[in-house]
Amino acid sequence: MVAREENITKAAQLLHVTQPTLSRQLMQLEEELGVQLFHIGKHSVTLTEDGMLLRRQAQEIAALSEKTISELKNKGDMLSGEIFIGCGETGSMAILSENIRNFREIYPLVQFHIYSATADDIKERIEKGLLDIGLLTEPVDISKYEFIRMPGKERWGVLVNPDSPLYVKESVSPADLSGIPLIMVQRNSVKNELANWFGDIYEQLDVAATYNLILNAASMVKEGVGTAVCFDLGMMYGELRFIPFTPQLETGSVLVWKKNQAHADTLRLFLQFVKNAL
Repeated sequence: MVAREENITKAAQLLHVTQPTLSRQLMQLEEELGVQLFHIGKHSVTLTEDGMLLRRQAQEIAALSEKTISELKNKGDMLSGEIFIGCGETGSMAILSENIRNFREIYPLVQFHIYSATADDIKERIEKGLLDIGLLTEPVDISKYEFIRMPGKERWGVLVNPDSPLYVKESVSPADLSGIPLIMVQRNSVKNELANWFGDIYEQLDVAATYNLILNAASMVKEGVGTAVCFDLGMMYGELRFIPFTPQLETGSVLVWKKNQAHADTLRLFLQFVKNAL
């Protein structure tokens, strides 16, 4: 509350405690942890780096606590509960969504929570127990996980605006992209895949910007920042046009969850449902 309000007096009022009581609790917390958590200014209170770390970890601990309680609760004989899924940007989300819809037709009390992020972020949250499942695009290290390989492949290409000289092309080669300002993905493992496709010209590419979510990249393409290297997600972005690579470059996707892990009935049944469906 102090971090949110940036004011101890206001936070104390919202917490229904006196300001001296709250100040004393903050001092005791800093003494217990042996670090400074707050910068006390004349007009505001802000978090130190250690304070930001504590708040972030505390939020994750609280979320994990709520998730655990939800898994343990039982609403009678009807299957209920929550399933937390991390998803990268992939066309396989349509297949997963279909399975979620069909599963909820049988078990309408089950609730799904979707968290959109990069594969690295999703894997970190799975390790911390904040996510149950991850839908990840390859290349990705899945040695720690059980997984289901999703059908279909993601097709690589570029997203261009009508002003681009590439707009009229049916496909683009590495040579076509030489000298063109590009908006590239951030993940290093994906960059390696793209480097193999671009070949010798990769080091000479004009990279104007990088991105991790295609909607933001599409906005930059629209405003003329550059041409985005991305998947074909089958989505429309106004007048922007997707043009595939030649030679063709494709990427698979996998649904992953932790190995040797005890699962709540809700998650176990959903995973079995998806396996049977695919």
